[in-house]
Amino acid sequence: MSPGVSVSGSLPPVEVIVDRIGRLEDRLDLRSDGRTRLLPVTKAFPVEAVAAVRRAGIREVGENYAQELLAKCSELDDPTVGWHMVGGLQRNKVRLLAPVVTLWQTVDRVELLEEIARRAPGARVLVQVDTHGSEGRSGCTPAEVEGLVGMGVDRGLEVVGLMTVGVAGDPSETRRAFQVVSGLAESLGLRELSMGMTDDLDLAVDHGSTLVRVGRAIFGERPAG
Repeated sequence: MSPGVSVSGSLPPVEVIVDRIGRLEDRLDLRSDGRTRLLPVTKAFPVEAVAAVRRAGIREVGENYAQELLAKCSELDDPTVGWHMVGGLQRNKVRLLAPVVTLWQTVDRVELLEEIARRAPGARVLVQVDTHGSEGRSGCTPAEVEGLVGMGVDRGLEVVGLMTVGVAGDPSETRRAFQVVSGLAESLGLRELSMGMTDDLDLAVDHGSTLVRVGRAIFGERPAG
């Protein structure tokens, strides 16, 4: 791993990871009738986590940090992996990520959208929505979604859907968030809905999620810090 990239999580055996992924996929298939797919998120875990995901037959992997994504991509050197950027994104990182990211999940402002369009013409993106206005959280407001989607399309991007994050420890607010974002996607004719993580994936699936971002239920607890 490249210098400066902090990856310290210890992994369970590969067979355990593969089994957990299989169980989660079965659970999702049963609950969603095959509509929802699993996106393992390997944040803070070593590159072997990505290799284990591939062993389980999954090609898409999510990463939260640009530097970590780039380091794992370089070390693994597997062109079959589809890298999703699922963390808050600085505009100055787009140039570095453009050659490898297959889905940008956290597009939440015009400046970022324009930079992606410039550096990765025709890229697939999701507009990230924040329905509850928590300080320090990424995401545009629901009122801004239609405008951003339209701008993305006008700039030649493939805007395939929306993404949101639930409210930790608050199922009722999370349910409201999923309802709002699902309704927005339906009204705009967007097919992809990235909603739900380890603690709220069932709720997300029930509200139409097509992609759940899961780390802890697959790899275990991440290191503190």
